[in-house]
Amino acid sequence: MNLIDQSFLYLLLMILSISYPLLNSFEQKIKFINYWKALFPSIIIMMMIFIPWDIWFTSVGVWSFNKNYIIGYFILNLPIEEWLFFIFIPFCCVFIHEVLNYYFPINIINLSSRFVRFFSIILFLISILFISKLYTFCVLIITAISVFVISFQNKIFINDLIRTYLVSLVPFLLVNGVLTGSFNSPVVIYNSQEIINIRLFNIPFEDFLYCFSMLSLTILPYEIFKKNYLYN
Repeated sequence: MNLIDQSFLYLLLMILSISYPLLNSFEQKIKFINYWKALFPSIIIMMMIFIPWDIWFTSVGVWSFNKNYIIGYFILNLPIEEWLFFIFIPFCCVFIHEVLNYYFPINIINLSSRFVRFFSIILFLISILFISKLYTFCVLIITAISVFVISFQNKIFINDLIRTYLVSLVPFLLVNGVLTGSFNSPVVIYNSQEIINIRLFNIPFEDFLYCFSMLSLTILPYEIFKKNYLYN
């Protein structure tokens, strides 16, 4: 007999994901709570891009949600857990960003703006090859745009963002591993016709780009808002 109804799996995963960053927002070194007023507007900006995308992809069948693992409440045809995903996961990633910047101010990653800009062009060209795969094509395009935009930021920002992304891949593998069925039946079910079907721990290749785009389009406005709040 299960101790917890399986319909709470996605919700419980989100609660567990945010619990440590949320509780440690009040510690006295980083004082992450002081940055919330910059963080939440940034999350809203990111959601203005990703929520319509999610609604669209759900409606056209690029992905769907396993009703066995959600509690059954929907907003605009998305499970409530999916809405929480777009709040809790960026919250966690920005917390990681601040922890890394505080404890490891010297960043060993040293990519130039020119290289990052060149990489964005490569992503765009690759996207053309997958125009028949809706998720692959769209995520390559938005990642190319994200990378191109951040290439115009200062070098410190670019490399700090990349470092945050690489470190965030550790919890990403755990969380998305559960969502995509690495350890159980999938919570999120992907249409195999709309992805290239290259997976790591059952996580589609496209999700790694999706994660980067979501992270970059949160941290970019976050850093702008944070500077305005700190110095004005």
